[in-house]
Amino acid sequence: MNYTIEKNEQYALIRLTESEFGGDVPTDFEALSRSLFREGYSNIIVDMAPIQTVDNAGIMAIRKINRQCVNEVGLLVLVTKNDELIETLDTANISDLTILPTVEEAIDAVFMNELENDFRSEDDDEYEGGVSSGRDTDF
Repeated sequence: MNYTIEKNEQYALIRLTESEFGGDVPTDFEALSRSLFREGYSNIIVDMAPIQTVDNAGIMAIRKINRQCVNEVGLLVLVTKNDELIETLDTANISDLTILPTVEEAIDAVFMNELENDFRSEDDDEYEGGVSSGRDTDF
């Protein structure tokens, strides 16, 4: 798999230079993504601009890595403007998959996801605190 990678504190950006997400590419993509998870990256942006087609193995790899990102409370964002590729990915019914037209929008989506997770954890902390103090005063 031919690619470049940029690592940021919040995300890893993989820029593919392949024309097809098939053959050995899905296996290499999974291996690269798993190593990123081990490094602590749960947000992965994949710039698929040159990609024209995705085969079944590619769809399965995207599904697996997307699930892993979601399990890690992160986000997998695919970047493409190719309508046929978007249609193929939509037809695959990969739940919670984010597809955006530009890398900038993908970066924004990662930051928004991080903010939502921060707010969610703050709400959980407040709720848990409110329940325990409520019980103390009732008894």
